[in-house]
Amino acid sequence: MRDDEILTRISALVTEEHELRDRLSAGQVTSDQEHARIKELETALDQCWDLLRQRRARRSAGDDPDGAAARPAGEVENYRQ
Repeated sequence: MRDDEILTRISALVTEEHELRDRLSAGQVTSDQEHARIKELETALDQCWDLLRQRRARRSAGDDPDGAAARPAGEVENYRQ
């Protein structure tokens, strides 16, 4: 996935998150449904940001950014900030 594709995916996930919160406010989804989907969205966002950082780091080091790969959710969710 290229950088622009990753950024497009990030934008779509953020848009879905906002729409989901609006649907919760409108009573169209339950709080449990919203929380479950938000968790999925946050995980997907973490994976996208991680992949984008990997690609940028590889490019900065003179390596091929296409060598970067998405990491499993469990790995990116357990990073320490």
